Amino acid sequence: MNSAGLLVDSFGRIQEAVHEAVEGLTEDQLATRIDPDANSIAWLVWHLTRVQDDHLAGAFDTDQLWDADGWRGRFGLPFGEGATGYGQSSAEVGRVRAPADLLLAHYDAVHARTLDLVRPVTNADLDRIVDTAWDPPVTLGARLVSVIAEDLQHAGQAAFVRGVVERR
Repeated sequence: MNSAGLLVDSFGRIQEAVHEAVEGLTEDQLATRIDPDANSIAWLVWHLTRVQDDHLAGAFDTDQLWDADGWRGRFGLPFGEGATGYGQSSAEVGRVRAPADLLLAHYDAVHARTLDLVRPVTNADLDRIVDTAWDPPVTLGARLVSVIAEDLQHAGQAAFVRGVVERR
């Protein structure tokens, strides 16, 4: 397997986990918080999708689908233009409500775009600097691993919350 194949497989596992966490749940179930400050499935999936869209757009110097494809308007969330969920308050987390079909359509659009961006990646591309705001500067490889790790963690959290919601 080459670098691109590894990336495609990794992002494919995220897609599977997201679908397993979301499919078949009502909007109320997706918005359930297992304690007053916990993250809901809806917020976790919206956030991981936004981070993936934001970080890959930055790494590959392209527009985010959130704005370019009108997802921000479809969700109608009361957040600023570039919001990804990072640093949001508990109250803001609670404002993320969306039906399963919208969450999954948004994730699937970002996933498809992600695959288009990572399929041509070569080993040499992984060393390209994509963010100089950090010391050391962030390479494409480090950024992609970071997104994969965060997305898998949040998808696992969403699966956990789903299990709690279904047992209630």
